This record gives sequence, structure tokens and C-alpha cells, in this order.
Amino acid sequence: MREITYEPRNVRDSLVELKDSSELAVDLAYSAVRGDDASLADEVLELESRANYLQYHVRIALMLAAKRAEEAKQLVGLFQVTASAVRITEAAADIARIVRDDGGVPDAVEYAFPDADERLVRATIAADSDLAGARLRDLELDLETGVRLIAIRREGEWSFAPKGDDRLTAGDVIVGRGPREGIEVVHRRATGEPVPAPAPPSDRAESEAIARAAETVVDLKDMAELTVGLAYGAARLDSDDLAREVLALEDESNDHKTRLETWVIEADDEVGSAAQLRGLLHLAAASAEICDAAVDIAEVVLREVKLPPVFGAALEDSEEGIGVVAVGSGSGLDGATVADLELEEGAGVIVLAIHGGDGWTFDPPADRVCAAGETLLVRGPPVGIDHLREIGGDEGESLSP
Repeated sequence: MREITYEPRNVRDSLVELKDSSELAVDLAYSAVRGDDASLADEVLELESRANYLQYHVRIALMLAAKRAEEAKQLVGLFQVTASAVRITEAAADIARIVRDDGGVPDAVEYAFPDADERLVRATIAADSDLAGARLRDLELDLETGVRLIAIRREGEWSFAPKGDDRLTAGDVIVGRGPREGIEVVHRRATGEPVPAPAPPSDRAESEAIARAAETVVDLKDMAELTVGLAYGAARLDSDDLAREVLALEDESNDHKTRLETWVIEADDEVGSAAQLRGLLHLAAASAEICDAAVDIAEVVLREVKLPPVFGAALEDSEEGIGVVAVGSGSGLDGATVADLELEEGAGVIVLAIHGGDGWTFDPPADRVCAAGETLLVRGPPVGIDHLREIGGDEGESLSP
């Protein structure tokens, strides 16, 4: 276990890193399972170690900051959000260990994950790479390949939302998100090697029961990712509606977990090895744990615990921000579909929910049309959120649940 010595740290910076770490860990963990990728799994374990280190420092800083009972009431919410972010990261690490230590999951489940347009790439920059020593601004990877670097790990320290003036060095571990063709280019430029090809699916016939189990796993993944985004959104906007939806999703995740556990117990030897079936049990438990941790964040809102301004500022500064975008009448968003928004060049956002005359629509389908007067809850880079606000004619942040 890593020995931790307390060093004064900016609480806001630590909260930003914990929030970004938890979301990145979830993305990396499910991507590792999907591609049976041990290198992605290793990065999740690194994030877990870092999250525990940060939690220690945040706890001490918050205890030192509370001098009166009223201050302690405000800070207790930050204690809970911090602990929840760490729980999310630890649960993601449990998913990563399925790939690293437990033998993976049955092929039918691994190949059930949607073949998304965007993927994650992890690469270590070689000494002879043209990326070594270059500034991100000069490389223009996002323009040339469509890949946006979302994190850099250097000597055990993570940097989220790297800036244009940041310079890459040999030995840096980079994590980027982008199209399949783009990540192939970035990986080859960084390492000199192609992206490792995933193992081909086995010839084992897929039964209807296996297909249902695979669908349940994908549902658990989607619920885990959505609850995290909605929980941070609820805390950012102090929205009871978003918080209650997190609780409803957590109940649903428990039902899916029970269903998958029952299926594993009843499965025969042809489905997969004992290690792979055990991996499915671990995946179900860890996915439900992510949802449970998100509930702890949502409960801060439902208990009407007012989070101090530093928390909102932390979310604004994070690599994956949470923001609201108003759809103005006659604007570029009026009549656009969710797919249009998520594919909008220069945005790179995910639409978590839409608020309109009929209340909230959570995890809206790609063909859902946005209408004037509606408000979108989105997750993505701050510059992308601002870009959508400009298209929608939105001058500022507003929400009327």
C-alpha cells in the first residue's frame, strides 16, 4: 500500500481531479472489458491509487477548514461527494481487475458492447516518437486525427484536460478519445506500433439465454455511466429531479444485478469457463456499486445539504464538465436531434437529459428532437458546452425544473 504523507493541496484542484478520475476510470474500465485490454485496466488501477491519495488530502484540508458548526454543515457535503468519487473509482478498478486478474468475461458478453464511433486509446510515448518533446498546440492531434487527449500520466501524476502549451515527453502515458481511424494513427505515432487487435470471437454458438445476459451487462454499463453523470449534474444544479432519477436508476441496477447473478448460477459449462463466469459476477457487483456511490452524491441534494461554491467551481474546471444549454427559438439547436448535438464538430458532448414541458427525459435516444424552450443537461469539455450554448443562443446557465 502506498505510504501517504500530508502536503497542503488546493481543495478545488483536488475535487476537479477526483471527479475527472472517477469518470475516466469508469470509461476505461468498461473499455478494458470490451477489448480485453490489460493496458487500459492497468490505468484504472493507477487512477484508483491516485484517488485514495487525493481523498486523504481533501479530508485533512476540509477538517482544517471547519472552525464552526455552520461551516461543518457545508463541508460535510463535500466529504460525502469526495468519498463517493473514490468509491466510483474503486468500483471501476474492480471491473478492471476482471481483465487483469480474473480471466475476463465470456466472449458473447465481451462482443455485445456497442461498436461505438468513438473509442479510447492508451499509449506510452516512445523516445523516438515525433510526439516526444512537442507541444499539444503544435501537434493539432484533434484537428488532424479527431482524437482529443483527455489525460496524461507522467511519473505517477495525472494531468486532466491538458492545455495547448503542455509539452509531451518520452515515457508519458496518454489517454485520448476519438474515432477508430484516428486512434490508430495516434497510437502508431506515439509507440511506433499498431493498436493491438482484440482476440477474435470464438465459434461457440450463441444461445438466446447468453444474448439476454449480454444485454443485461450492457444495460448495467449504461446505467452506471448515466447515474454518475446525473449525480454530478444534480449536485452541480441542486436539482431534486435529477437526484431522484439517480435513485430510480440504482433500484433498476440492483434488479439487473440480481438477474445476471441468477443467470450465472444457472449457466452450463458451454457458456464460458468458471473464471469467465466469475468475472460476470464481479462485473455485476461492481456496476451496481458504481450506481450506489452515485446515490450517495444524489442524497446530498435530497437532504438539502448546500455545497460550498468551491464544488461548483470544481465542476466548471473539470475535463468533463457538467452544464445546461437552453434551446433558443430558431437557433441551430431548435429541431436538431440528440445525435446531431453529440456529433457536432467542436462540441464532443453527451446529452444526459432534456427538460421540457413534459418534465425530464433521461438518457434520450439519438433520434430525440430538441425544441425551443427546452433545456439540455450535457457532459463534455467546457469549450464544447460553450460551443453548444452559442449555437442555441444561450447567454448563460439556467434551469427551471
